[in-house]
Amino acid sequence: MHWTKNDMKRYVDSKEYIDTAIIPIIPFQLSDETTLEKSTSKRELLSIFATEIEKELTGRVLLIPNYYYQEFGDKMTEIARLNQWTTEIQHQPFQHVFILTLDAGWKKYEKDLQANLLWLPGFQPIDPNSQEMQQMIRGQVTDIVELIRSYW
Repeated sequence: MHWTKNDMKRYVDSKEYIDTAIIPIIPFQLSDETTLEKSTSKRELLSIFATEIEKELTGRVLLIPNYYYQEFGDKMTEIARLNQWTTEIQHQPFQHVFILTLDAGWKKYEKDLQANLLWLPGFQPIDPNSQEMQQMIRGQVTDIVELIRSYW
């Protein structure tokens, strides 16, 4: 389920079956123009991944709105904010909360997070609609879905 009016109504009506939340986290910056294209491509790609994962796990997963953080900001401040989000989400109660990212920098802070980190490594900013990228996305989504199911 997505963060939309119709899906929220369905969530409220059947929340006893929806035990997993996914928070896509996306870096934001405008200061380094040389990396803007790469940053925006990663945002697009992460949105595609999140949507595809939610499709595979419909009826069991709520896709939380994107969490944006300053790419070159203080990670400890962001960890505190993410943990506040996680606490709020767990009050619903969600048994499983996953943070979805393409940013490898989060791996070293994984132990500080109150949610499970799902890092999708090694993607280059290419056309997300190309057949090659669609195949790569499909393969990664299958792997991530199996990983999430292993927590259930």
